[in-house]
Amino acid sequence: MSKYRITLDGKTYEMEIELMNGSAPVAAPKKEEVPVKAASVQAAPVKAAAAAAVQQPATGNAVASPMPGTILKVNVSLGDTVQQGQAILVLEAMKMENEISAPKAGKIIALHVKQGDSVQGGDALFEIEE
Repeated sequence: MSKYRITLDGKTYEMEIELMNGSAPVAAPKKEEVPVKAASVQAAPVKAAAAAAVQQPATGNAVASPMPGTILKVNVSLGDTVQQGQAILVLEAMKMENEISAPKAGKIIALHVKQGDSVQGGDALFEIEE
């Protein structure tokens, strides 16, 4: 059985590892404790158009994109009342057109995309309130 100590984000964890293949455990070399400095990370510049393309949802009523793609058509306007299952927009992904429907009846309180926008999976598309 080998014992290891790992420090992650300032917290230290101890582990015991047992080899299960029947061979004798190999002693791990002695390790010196070397302080690790956090690397400096700089944010990459983002094009203004890409950053503005998708807004963060304002409420828990947001409907997210199920996959990356391009918005081909938006069938509703802000403030429209929609029925459950009504096609709200068309998302093209991998050369297939996918209708994104209202998960419940209600009023469109936010549209986060417009025709021609590119979205990633999980991006907010619209918000609907009962």
